[in-house]
Amino acid sequence: MASASSSKVPAASPNTPPDSCDVLVYGTGLVESIVAAALAWQGTNVLHLDPNPFYGGLWASLNLEELKAWTDKINSPATNDTPFSNAYLYISRNLDPRKYAIDISPHVLFTRADLLNLLIQSRVSRYLEFKPLGSFHTFEQDSFEKVPGTKEDIFTSQNLTLLTKRSLMRFMKFVVIWDETPDVWLEYKGKPISLFLKEKFNLDEPQIVELVHSIALLSSPSSPTELALDRIKRYLSSMQVYGNFPAMYSMYGSGGEIAQGFCRSAAVAGAVYRLGTKLSSFDDESGVAVLDNGEKIKVTEKLITSYGLLPSSREITRMVAVVEKDCKEWFAEGESAAIVVFPPETLDGNKYAVQALVLGSGSGQVPLGQAVWYLSTQESGEQGRKDLFLALEKMEESILRESTEDFEFDVSEEDIAYLPNGMPVVSSVRLGESLRNFTPKESLKYLLKLTYTQKVTVPPPQPGSKTIYVPAPSIDIVYDGVVTRAQAIYEGVTGTTEDFFEVDFEDEDDDATATGNPPDTSIGDVADIDDEELGDHPDFDEEVAGEMTI
Repeated sequence: MASASSSKVPAASPNTPPDSCDVLVYGTGLVESIVAAALAWQGTNVLHLDPNPFYGGLWASLNLEELKAWTDKINSPATNDTPFSNAYLYISRNLDPRKYAIDISPHVLFTRADLLNLLIQSRVSRYLEFKPLGSFHTFEQDSFEKVPGTKEDIFTSQNLTLLTKRSLMRFMKFVVIWDETPDVWLEYKGKPISLFLKEKFNLDEPQIVELVHSIALLSSPSSPTELALDRIKRYLSSMQVYGNFPAMYSMYGSGGEIAQGFCRSAAVAGAVYRLGTKLSSFDDESGVAVLDNGEKIKVTEKLITSYGLLPSSREITRMVAVVEKDCKEWFAEGESAAIVVFPPETLDGNKYAVQALVLGSGSGQVPLGQAVWYLSTQESGEQGRKDLFLALEKMEESILRESTEDFEFDVSEEDIAYLPNGMPVVSSVRLGESLRNFTPKESLKYLLKLTYTQKVTVPPPQPGSKTIYVPAPSIDIVYDGVVTRAQAIYEGVTGTTEDFFEVDFEDEDDDATATGNPPDTSIGDVADIDDEELGDHPDFDEEVAGEMTI
């Protein structure tokens, strides 16, 4: 697969796996891989298997050939053992499969996330490259408005009244210490965040929408106040940690790439890996695991698996589109990514927000001159698909309009207002009408379209069992909860989390020397690779990896 760290992942052993192990980990998803590495570094005898021919499990990033096979698998009830289903795939002809890396569970990483701290602590950061994500947009009045995420943005905004600016500033001062001032919000605990923002801070609907859906990245305005406050604080506290952006994404894929980094770390610590190997059965009483080729393995402690989970009634509808457009109009200078949010009631009555992650060729997921759009909604069934296609249509209209050099519209003197400094501002109503009436001279070419459903899963009852189940990727676009779940599983095996990745790496520099990576874990600048340079990136010919520099 077109993956930066694939060549850095341990080669799956062609030899017979050991007759016994302390812990058998089945599935190479992100949570399982973190746990495998943590256990291996504490001396646990870990055997790590995956039924797929690639790493990443439910978090994988797939090239086009792998994507076709994955689609066939999840559409067949006889072979589908994942929470994914109902896939519809279109791929244009004459595409080089290895030049694409499509995430099946796309995620972004905030700079204050506990996962980032773990990447540094575990030294897995050396196997990865991250790039900044600073452009967050809200769809309103048929256009994408950039979210004012800093004090400077608020002060310089031409769309906010002085009273609104003051209310926003007062809220921003509060939210960074919200958990230390319960007297302000406690009476709203469990109540909708929109009610709290309106009654306590006199914020207007447009500002509430941006805070809840584009900054907190929540799907519903009725989300509980305490959850939303924590999410908004995460965004604001992540700004300026490494630069003028709150979030990042990993090159060549998201969770699957990070999972591969932890797999490599586990292999360095002694874990044994084998891909394309299915677990046929596991006897909980005897601890004997039987593989698809008939081999038997004695598991003395635990089986950790992401398979065998039960579907719940909740689901998420996903869409992936690769377009023949670089989409640079949506990106901040020097960046190659953006998030676009369609709030509720902006797409013909959509109940939940539609989130869209846009990645350009600088992400390493598509070739030069192209972009990949990841859309998702918590709406299910046909309504979910309808919402996504409406959002796709709005994105197509927007990128064609914004990339058209000769876009013009007529205004009268009544359509223009003047700021105190004399700067003219066009009426947003008039502008919105012009945007709706715009007719592009070209059409957008889609090179790939994929829609599918992901069920939210729950573990089966397991009192006193040797089996520990790993939840499927969350329906959120962020990595919240990943480290907490990994620590809980680790505690289920060892009885404690006190030594979770408490490792002295001083004697492990041989691996860094072999890969050309320095043995330190310091954090520098975000990896800076121009799209033009990436077009000839060696990953398109052979798989490489670089040290993560943030």
